[in-house]
Amino acid sequence: MRITGGEWRSRRLQGPGKGTGLRPTPDSMRERAFAVLGDRVTDTRFLDLFAGTGAVGLEALSRGARSVVFVERHRSSAHLIEKNCASFDLTADRAELIVRPAVVAITQLRARSDGFDIAWADPPFEIWNEGIEVLTQLFETGLLGDGGMAYLECPSKADVAGSLPPDLEIVRDLTGSASRVVMIEKRP
Repeated sequence: MRITGGEWRSRRLQGPGKGTGLRPTPDSMRERAFAVLGDRVTDTRFLDLFAGTGAVGLEALSRGARSVVFVERHRSSAHLIEKNCASFDLTADRAELIVRPAVVAITQLRARSDGFDIAWADPPFEIWNEGIEVLTQLFETGLLGDGGMAYLECPSKADVAGSLPPDLEIVRDLTGSASRVVMIEKRP
């Protein structure tokens, strides 16, 4: 695994060991998704849900995000995020790690009146629909502000359109071999 663009382009990240069950976003898919985002990532507050290795959030920082909040429920994965962040000498104001389930973390972030411009959810594929639930909650609570963009990584055959509430819409769908990244916005 490596950072695909920006300030830290080509820097390697520590990946999961075999048998961990983690499925990091492939470099090529991250590169495609961030190419679509382009300059929209610059100076944003980025939320990386189901963060795994932290690769997506670190990619956002490399491409100009102001700060990232990583949310990961498993302590072993959170430790991997800490290691990867430490290799970039990130300060607490640029990278924060919350070790809680995503739904609990959203409640915590809402209680402190936090807000984000971009959110990325990459839940384990067997529970991909939890990603939709969490992203919907971000829009409903206002944690993902006006004009905010949500990304959901899911299995290639997941029925995302049929699972979205009527006020959310798919604006882009990047399909890979086994996975896809769906970009979601609130309808105007």
